[in-house]
Amino acid sequence: MTHPARHRRRLRDALGHPLVTSRSLDTSPEVAVPPPEGDTLGHVRVAIVTESFLPALNGVTTSVCKVLECLRDGGHEALVVAPGTTPWAETAAPERYAGYPVHTVSSLPIRQFRVGLPSYELETVLHRFRPDVVHVASPFVLGVRGLTAARGLGIPSVAIYQTDMPSYIRQHSGPVGDLTARAAWRWIRRIHSQADITLAPSNAALQDLAAHDVPRVALWGRGVDSTLFHPDRRNDPQTADLRRRLAPNGEILIGYVGRLAPEKELHRLTELNGLPNTRIVLVGDGPSAEILREQLPGVVLLGRQEAVDLARSYAAFDLFVHTGTRETFGQTLQEAAAAGLPVVAPARGGPVDLIDQGRTGLLFDPDRPGALREAVARLCSGDLADDRESMGSAGRVRVEERSWPALTEQLIGYYARAIGQHSPAVA
Repeated sequence: MTHPARHRRRLRDALGHPLVTSRSLDTSPEVAVPPPEGDTLGHVRVAIVTESFLPALNGVTTSVCKVLECLRDGGHEALVVAPGTTPWAETAAPERYAGYPVHTVSSLPIRQFRVGLPSYELETVLHRFRPDVVHVASPFVLGVRGLTAARGLGIPSVAIYQTDMPSYIRQHSGPVGDLTARAAWRWIRRIHSQADITLAPSNAALQDLAAHDVPRVALWGRGVDSTLFHPDRRNDPQTADLRRRLAPNGEILIGYVGRLAPEKELHRLTELNGLPNTRIVLVGDGPSAEILREQLPGVVLLGRQEAVDLARSYAAFDLFVHTGTRETFGQTLQEAAAAGLPVVAPARGGPVDLIDQGRTGLLFDPDRPGALREAVARLCSGDLADDRESMGSAGRVRVEERSWPALTEQLIGYYARAIGQHSPAVA
């Protein structure tokens, strides 16, 4: 069903309305939203309110940037609202991305993240832009204001659930971790109850949202750039040079890409210390960098990388390891698979959707000490050592259909669904 976007705008002239904490929220048990088969929009005007954006590099930023690029290529219109940087920051947030304007708001640094401060400024921005739909990426602070503003202005909204904030808060809250995590889930439910649709990146995330009574949820994965991340990059002279430097004695390179921080549970890599003829290579930065140098003898830290440099690092690895148990998806696992690598990851959360056990990689039990070492050893010198290449090839085939253009078309279908079912009475 096609919903002409321009006929679906419901904008209120009045900008004032109650804050989210005083709104009446929908607590209906409705959970599943069917896939957007047949729903489409010939043209869409979308405002993307995101908790994270450039220059910060993370899963939220990557997803937003890729969606913007695909919207541009499809001839759609967009506006980005994101946290700004301080005047003295080394790298400022861009004024435009993919040809679209980026409106930045004041922000504060919290644990090396820029957190956008909510204000009534958002109502003015949305009112002037007049979008058909508001896309809110990983709402928790700024995104809450985006959803509230959309609801107040009568604009349909789609919320993207991406960060397992309750687990993160539990980890950093000490003895009151369980209490704060429960409070975080109540907050998430209040946030997402305002959205016409909430999109979860994996079945595990979908089940978590449903278990905590978040209404109107659906599954929307993530795309991967299978042209940038490709097994053929192994033949690149610069990749070959990198590999010679990393493995001068023919070591098997065990790679990780991502933030170097406690929530990524990289301490698990200590299980791999002493594994014969191997070297661990970490790509990324974060507060755990120095302690990882101490914990992992012989480790190589390549720092933060992006684009072709990152693609070459993947291509230089022999296998990819992910350690975190709190991932709602696991974008780097997809990138590794696209590069033709077998992937080892915990049998928990997003990775369960991404790894075909024994065919494209191995899932290990994160609650059993030594399970990670056993899985990696099987791929390095054990019964699966000769199968690394075939497992990597199978993983590549599995992700080739998950292109960002295809995933963005599905997202636009969800936009159409939100526009078609939107009612100011929802939430």
